[in-house]
Amino acid sequence: MSSELSNNQWNPQAYQVQASVKPGVEALSLLLPRTGEEILDVGCGNGDLTAEIAAAGAVPTGIDLSEEMVRKARQKYPELNFHVEDVCQYRTDVRFDAVFSNAAVHWIKDAPAVARTIWLALREGGRFVAEFAGRGNVAALTTAMEQELEARGYAWAGRNPWYFPTIGEYASLLEQTGFRVVLAQHFDKPTPLKGDTGVRNWLDSFSDYFFRDVASADKASIYSAIEAKVKPDLFREGQWMMDTSRLRIVAVKEPLD
Repeated sequence: MSSELSNNQWNPQAYQVQASVKPGVEALSLLLPRTGEEILDVGCGNGDLTAEIAAAGAVPTGIDLSEEMVRKARQKYPELNFHVEDVCQYRTDVRFDAVFSNAAVHWIKDAPAVARTIWLALREGGRFVAEFAGRGNVAALTTAMEQELEARGYAWAGRNPWYFPTIGEYASLLEQTGFRVVLAQHFDKPTPLKGDTGVRNWLDSFSDYFFRDVASADKASIYSAIEAKVKPDLFREGQWMMDTSRLRIVAVKEPLD
């Protein structure tokens, strides 16, 4: 992967930090894949959830922008179908019964393009099931990063790679695209980080986005200042807990008028 990361790309190491707790189980329970269904897994990552979909008897196709993640998925599950694709541009003649996505939508700032791709990929009456980060996700950390970077003369603009919509913003986008939203939840989901250096490890995992132009000496002091600033809110009973917030969506493709 290039060191120049676009807004539609993510760092596999960052994914692994975020995935220290097995992700996607609750969202997958809303998908309820059935035998023989064609299901598109958007942002399939290492393929673990794609494999769960297949184990239910469905026929999944996994797509991901990261070549490294798709390579890992193919190595783990050579019998399954994975492709390197940009979901904003992805088009297929297949009409899927469902589109599933876990922890991927918030990495893509062109949300209308994603919604359009998913709508086009579904058959009429097909369902879209997703879980991803929503408004307020990791707010304590991003606020502290912005403050400490700007205090040292580093502009904040252009560093944040994420799209964190409110429930209203995202539901409205789906309705405008041609979906009927049947479930929309916005909830806090605190996530544990491993060890005493959990916050520093998290900052390192996203360093290509937030600290790519920061001098090494500055980075060390910034990390220390951020850790001290967020500790009252994020360190609980000897455990670092990320202030993660999630949107969970189920929507159905409406028939054409």
